[in-house]
Amino acid sequence: MRVEQLEYLMAVKRLGSLRRAAESLYMSQPALGETLGKLERELGVELMERRRSGAKISREGLELLPHIAAVLDAVDRLRQAADEQLHTNRTLRLGTVNAATVALLTPAIREFRTTHPSTQVEVVADRHDGIQQHLIEGGLDLGIVSYLLDDDLPSELHTTELLRGRPVVCIRQDSPLAALKAVTVADLLAHPLITMRAGYVMHRYIRCLLSGSTPPFSYSAEGAEMGKLMVAEGLGAAVLPDYSVHGDPLERSGTITCRPLADDNTEFRVMLQQRHAHTTRTAAHDLHSTLVRQAERRRANLPTRRKEQR
Repeated sequence: MRVEQLEYLMAVKRLGSLRRAAESLYMSQPALGETLGKLERELGVELMERRRSGAKISREGLELLPHIAAVLDAVDRLRQAADEQLHTNRTLRLGTVNAATVALLTPAIREFRTTHPSTQVEVVADRHDGIQQHLIEGGLDLGIVSYLLDDDLPSELHTTELLRGRPVVCIRQDSPLAALKAVTVADLLAHPLITMRAGYVMHRYIRCLLSGSTPPFSYSAEGAEMGKLMVAEGLGAAVLPDYSVHGDPLERSGTITCRPLADDNTEFRVMLQQRHAHTTRTAAHDLHSTLVRQAERRRANLPTRRKEQR
């Protein structure tokens, strides 16, 4: 039994139906129904009354609500007590796939420290699925993950969009590709290529882009930050989201630059994720808000071409 299951049932009671509860929780109705079905099987009680017109809490479920409310109140008190106890030395754990880490995450942490000087922020680099699993299990407070525009979002997590971007070819200033206004797949295949390891959205994207073709030589990098360093050292080109390159210190110093991919309209999204929770820790809530503000500022400072695309 998970606390979230009890919170979901209370949401159904508060909003009057499974459909409205699913909308408020940013979940699909089938996903919410299945989650509550697992709770029913564990308790051995039919908590939901399912009809053709919709689903609502059953009589048996209503009888259990006072006990569920008492459990959630106790959990709230525990969380509040822990938050107060650790207010001065709490560590927030934030997972990231490294996309936009330097240009988005670093200024957000700097701003956050001005109001939470004693709260440590531990940045954990991981892959897409690892971050989501740690968020669900409670091992991370927040996670920054990249998605393709049409990817499904996990119903178990609350998701906020921070940035959107297009794929670009990240290269050194002295690369022959820097002389081009846009890089074709054929151009890309004529040079060494730095790709992301399996588990990153860019790995999935580049496989579709190349359609089975292979460059003369390729490397595999653990995340965008390592990919940019390898580009800076002259090992090849890398295809990355533009928000990962624009504003990066290596780009600001003139070491790396980027060119758009020709005839490609793919869009990526940077998403900020956290668990659905009855209550949210103050520090985690504030860091979430800080990241959202920094993303708004970053969008306002994107190159003109990107602004026109949005």
